[in-house]
Amino acid sequence: MLTSILYLHIAGGAAALLSMFIPLLTKKGGRTHRRAGWVFVVGMTIVSITALLLAGSRWMSDPTPRGREAGAFLFFVSILTATSVSAGVRVLRAKTRTGAHRHPWDLGLPALLVASSIAAALYGFSTGNQLFTAFSVIGLLGGGGNLAYWMTPPSHPMHWWFEHMSSMLGACIAATTAFLVVNAGNLGLQTFSLVVWLTPTVIGVPTIAIWTRYYRRKFAPAAGRVAPETKSTEVTPRRGDTEARSAGGSPAFSRRLGTSGARRASTR
Repeated sequence: MLTSILYLHIAGGAAALLSMFIPLLTKKGGRTHRRAGWVFVVGMTIVSITALLLAGSRWMSDPTPRGREAGAFLFFVSILTATSVSAGVRVLRAKTRTGAHRHPWDLGLPALLVASSIAAALYGFSTGNQLFTAFSVIGLLGGGGNLAYWMTPPSHPMHWWFEHMSSMLGACIAATTAFLVVNAGNLGLQTFSLVVWLTPTVIGVPTIAIWTRYYRRKFAPAAGRVAPETKSTEVTPRRGDTEARSAGGSPAFSRRLGTSGARRASTR
């Protein structure tokens, strides 16, 4: 039984690794992007679930301190990975939200990650285990960031894009880390070396920040763009138009409003 779970874990990881770069390099939102993205999500979901089972098995079958430590760390990493994958998918179903989102699943998983991170930090500090300490910081930032995202109203029209991108890239970091850990011996490195576990994070986190900044600048003109028709024609807005603008309509609604105003002006 345990062997079957291990093979399933490896198969999920392989599927995730093979599909990981396709959504990054293809047109965002296109058919290839979506299909490869779902392959990655399914693969990482399998990895997370089987990792929980393997962690429990290691904890119960190996009572030595080293075995218990390995089981606990695998459990923590599986929660960290599951939180990233879940957030990356769930934000796409809440694109149009304007207020806080308090679904039990979306708050419960990052809350579990925060609690696990606190436990990992306490263990790391008490035993001097730098791996637990370092990953507790990653978990606190990830879980805390997800909780803040869901519990506060969106501050940008494309909030879901940024959260989807950062969460999926976080899952990519997890997949790359797992690959390096499994092949550490072939690279002449120790399995629990900080270099092996933290290198993908050290490279990936700045990449997420740079990519997010790029898209924020790219989407900024669209958020504040004025419809071309309204630039060349002076129109006295009707009372209903003025009230609609003061109510804070979306950019798309404002553009439609400007177009209708220009049409009224052309018929006068």
